[in-house]
Amino acid sequence: MRQTVAVVGGGYGGIEVARALDEVADVVLIEPREDFHHNAAALRAAVRPDFAHQTFIPYDKLLVHGRIERDAAQQIAPGQVTLASGRTIAADYVVLATGARHPFPGKPAELDTAPAIASYVEVQTRIAAADRIVLAGAGPIGLELAGEIKAEWPGKEVILVDPAPAILPERSAELRTEIERQLADLGVTLVLGAALPASFKVAPGDVAPFTVELTDGRSLSADLWLRCYGADPVSDYLAGSLQTARLSNGRVRVEDSLRVHGHDRVYAVGDITDIEEPKQAVAAMAHAAVVAANIKADLGLGEPTVYEPPGSSILIPLGPSGGAGEHPGMGVLGSEPTAQYKGADLLLGHYAQVFNR
Repeated sequence: MRQTVAVVGGGYGGIEVARALDEVADVVLIEPREDFHHNAAALRAAVRPDFAHQTFIPYDKLLVHGRIERDAAQQIAPGQVTLASGRTIAADYVVLATGARHPFPGKPAELDTAPAIASYVEVQTRIAAADRIVLAGAGPIGLELAGEIKAEWPGKEVILVDPAPAILPERSAELRTEIERQLADLGVTLVLGAALPASFKVAPGDVAPFTVELTDGRSLSADLWLRCYGADPVSDYLAGSLQTARLSNGRVRVEDSLRVHGHDRVYAVGDITDIEEPKQAVAAMAHAAVVAANIKADLGLGEPTVYEPPGSSILIPLGPSGGAGEHPGMGVLGSEPTAQYKGADLLLGHYAQVFNR
């Protein structure tokens, strides 16, 4: 008898596990969103309202044999997923791929596609109305959004604020230098070693001119600010013995096989795992390959494997034609290869193929 694999979460890692096992198991992909959201392209959707609809891709052609359950996991225990609708799905294997919540516009809160697109149209209108914009967080999300805003409106003032003394502290000095050079050319201001105070009451996304004293005493004025940091792992549905694998930060403890600690038939991939920082979609996809191989091995269709984190790689577009990155063995990549590999279409063409569109 074919084994049932419940993949909980239809993000980057979940879809790859589901696709890889579609031919050899009864796959049930559980996802509350109406469509796949390609959030790697979401920041361009925040400045170009005609672009937002391209970042939502229907799930209907993803699997040939398996099925999609549009629902959320309410409670998961080994061998069983209880859905928000009250139904239960019995499964021989469970793969946790629920990812993390990110502040908008990195990810929309809406699960239905039409209102999610409307939220991007609205934030584009608000950014268009602001002359001076603060982006709180100078990590990859803040940097990319700064580049997208400047590509669409070169005359707007964009200020990146971050409490760290340098951008991308985990990356090479060469990459930081190249990104800083391009930001300077774009006219983006970096305010490092400071943050918005905890007492700051203006809501992100509101066009409401303000002046605020930063945590280091500097004063900053702007018309709008957006939060570009923070991610909350989605793992509060774990029940029974699985609760013991959930850490205080919401991440899930996994073995090098990517099995959840203490469980032979429950796996986890992507942002909820307790391995690797920072979290990236490319890592979730690498996790998925290991999980699929190990489940296939259990089914007598190959050899088991373990996850070995690849060398650190990143691409940070600054608009469609700018940005930089680095890759093991290749060093720092400038604006041209960054645009070629990612920035020009933000991988929309690739994901159209993944979903057989």
